[in-house]
Amino acid sequence: MQPSIYQADLNTNMSKAEYQSPIGVIEIVGTEEAIVSILFTDTEVVETGLTDSTFQVVKDCYNELDEYFNGTRKEFTIPYENAGTEFRRTVWQALTDIPYAQTASYRDIARSVGNEKAVRAVGTANGKNKLSIIIPCHRIIGSNGTLTGYAGGLWRKEWLLAHEQKNK
Repeated sequence: MQPSIYQADLNTNMSKAEYQSPIGVIEIVGTEEAIVSILFTDTEVVETGLTDSTFQVVKDCYNELDEYFNGTRKEFTIPYENAGTEFRRTVWQALTDIPYAQTASYRDIARSVGNEKAVRAVGTANGKNKLSIIIPCHRIIGSNGTLTGYAGGLWRKEWLLAHEQKNK
């Protein structure tokens, strides 16, 4: 069962942790109830990203990311919030339907949300995703099978896709 995506209230207290992945540091931000951001940073290597005051949901996300990078987790169960328009939230939900180690195109997602002509809008929504990896925008490729843009860098996208293929 996938967590639902709903509108974030960004006026609440936040907790943050940094996770050292094999492809760079990932900043995890969350409220007491849900994760609101998982993004790659330019931060140097970190020793640990958790403290006693880190919210439990952030600790859970940290652990789920660790399991993902260790090849033992294929689906995420942490609650998350992704602020955006109704269309963007619909696209982000559709991205979560792309199975682990598989890919889809912007056109595939446009079709799945019932608007085949919205390919560019799907691309824009994909680029605005602030929940890297758990909303798997890295699984989007061009209709011709080539890698397309990724906010974390194409080299990371290539690594993530190869990692999933290796661990499927």
